[in-house]
Amino acid sequence: MAAEQLSLALPEAFPETVPATLPQMLPHTAAVPGGVVTLDLGSSQGPAPVAHYNKKRVMVVENNGRWQAVVGIRLTARGGKHQLKITGRKQAVNFKINAKKYAEQRLTIKNKRKVNPNKTDLKRIRGERGRIRKALRHWQQKTNEANVGAQFILPKFILPVTGRLSSPFGLRRFFNKQPRRPHSGIDIAATKGTPIIAPAAGRIIENGNFFFNGNSVFIDHGQGLITMYSHMSRIDIKPGQIVEQGETIGAVGQTGRATGPHLHWSVSLNDARVDPSLFFSDLESLLSAPIKQSAKRFSK
Repeated sequence: MAAEQLSLALPEAFPETVPATLPQMLPHTAAVPGGVVTLDLGSSQGPAPVAHYNKKRVMVVENNGRWQAVVGIRLTARGGKHQLKITGRKQAVNFKINAKKYAEQRLTIKNKRKVNPNKTDLKRIRGERGRIRKALRHWQQKTNEANVGAQFILPKFILPVTGRLSSPFGLRRFFNKQPRRPHSGIDIAATKGTPIIAPAAGRIIENGNFFFNGNSVFIDHGQGLITMYSHMSRIDIKPGQIVEQGETIGAVGQTGRATGPHLHWSVSLNDARVDPSLFFSDLESLLSAPIKQSAKRFSK
């Protein structure tokens, strides 16, 4: 995926409509926990197949005259044989996942309640967990009702914020020496107040202030592709709103469980958090030095 292509904005209507003969810009393949695999499902002359992996519906796109499933692999997935089930077909599509051991990260959190919440905090966390799960499990064929019959085109992401990669994806984390869940996104360090933009067009499906994630936004890009933005200082959009690629959705902050101002950015595919770098040609290079990036503001 060429870097120059990543900066191109999508048309106002989303998803983009293009001739079916043109190839899609699919994510890089990584058959590991936290990765993405693309599986061929046959000729696209007929209707799109309905595919499920781990009982979750999977993205299916038309690419070069073929139907292809774009499958997200959970960080907790075990290495070995896996199956993609196709509705109406007796035979599943088999594929292999290779084991991967991610590096460790040890952080010290001054606010002890952000590591060991009290009873009141736990009650709040349980309530918030349902909202987060609902957002990440959301699956909608298209995010723009005006283009119901249009071909679904996988978005070409641009960076949501200018900054430095401070924590990569998949780290096995320890807070105050206590093991916690793996890092399910990337952290981009930036000055508080730095604008955060939508990396691709989509619909806002959830936002709010959460105990661990702080001020957060969830964007649905279609077919189970959801992006999440956390620890924001402010939120500039509301649920149900359609946003264009490059539109400001908020600003970098340090809300929730955070050791400094940064954006935690997660990419979820069929309810599996996957490595955002797979959607770029070289994400680490893009985040290794200051980048000029304009953020467009739109009237609400």
